[in-house]
Amino acid sequence: MGADLAPVWAIVVAAGSGRRFGAAKQYEPLAGRRVLDWSLAAARASADGVVLVVPPDRAGDDEPLADAVVPGTATRSGSVRAGLAAVPDAAGVVVVHDGARPLADAATFAAVVAAVRAGADAALPGLPVSDTLRARTGGLIDRDELVAVQTPQAFRAAALRRAHAGGAEATDDATLVEASGGKVVVVDGSPTNVKITHPTDLVVAEALLRGR
Repeated sequence: MGADLAPVWAIVVAAGSGRRFGAAKQYEPLAGRRVLDWSLAAARASADGVVLVVPPDRAGDDEPLADAVVPGTATRSGSVRAGLAAVPDAAGVVVVHDGARPLADAATFAAVVAAVRAGADAALPGLPVSDTLRARTGGLIDRDELVAVQTPQAFRAAALRRAHAGGAEATDDATLVEASGGKVVVVDGSPTNVKITHPTDLVVAEALLRGR
């Protein structure tokens, strides 16, 4: 089955404006490189090819770690579709990774790809929720039923293309695959695979990188 699902291509989604951060966070410096460079390097080491999705005004930038650079759209799902259009038809597995998750490691990439090769249509890394959760309308939510979802997420290429064919929107691609009838599995995520959302997250990420 694994041979039928080669090669592996990665889409690194880095088209956001950084509204909550206050700037395009993927281009902020982190331990001597851009946030984006760490994410690209992780994808490059784990995939046969990489498509980088960037803000439209950055589409002409030279990005040596990417095989293709394409402009994104105003939505995350639209940006993934733009990247997917640049992935060769021969790809068997497509991994989608957020450009703002610079600390994703090779083990996480390998785990989600292996899960797809073992029969899943989609695989995502998830972390147990440790906080007590309460609904705004009242009542506690059973945290044992929940996981915090991360990227990279891996997909059988045909399942991902089918899920995006109708132009639907979601906060992650596994949701779209599940909605189209695909089988989604969860693998162990990493507590150090932080997402850069606020400026303080850069401080945390730099400390984690120093500790590697």
